[in-house]
Amino acid sequence: MTGENRLLPILREGVDVIKMVLFKKLREGLTERYPERERLFVNQLAGATINELFGTPNREAPFLSFRIANRARIETELAGLAGDYPELRAPLSDALRVQFLCDSREGLENPALLTRADALGILIRDREVPLPDTFMNLARALGEEHGITLPPRFGSA
Repeated sequence: MTGENRLLPILREGVDVIKMVLFKKLREGLTERYPERERLFVNQLAGATINELFGTPNREAPFLSFRIANRARIETELAGLAGDYPELRAPLSDALRVQFLCDSREGLENPALLTRADALGILIRDREVPLPDTFMNLARALGEEHGITLPPRFGSA
C-alpha cells in the first residue's frame, strides 16, 4: 500500500471524528429546540444535517424519507450552524477541505461542497488547508475534548 493510499483512510477518520463532535453538539442543540420530539427524531435530524453539509446524504430508507419530509428543517439547521456553533467553524472548515481533497484523490470532485459551506458562513476562507499531521492532531484533540477517542496509529498521519 502506498503512502497516499494509507493516508486517505486516516484523514477520513479525522473527518469522521469532527463529524461526530458536530453530531454531539448539534444533538444537544436540537434537543433544546425540539423538546417535544423523540430522541430518534433529534438523532435523525442531526445526522441528516451533517450528511447534507458534507455532501453525503443517506439515500436508503428510512433516512431518505426522513430527509424528504424534513427538508425545510434540515435547511434551517444548516443555515444556523455557523452562528450556533462558531467554535466549530475552524474544525469544520478543515474537515470539509480534507474531505474534498480525499474525494478528489479518489476521482470524486465535488466543488459544490465547499461553495455551499462558504455560502452558509461555515467555511473560513483565509484559513490554510491543514497538513495531515496538523489536521489529525486537531481531530484527536477535539475528539478527546468531547469524549470521542481516535485510536493512536503507529507513525504519523
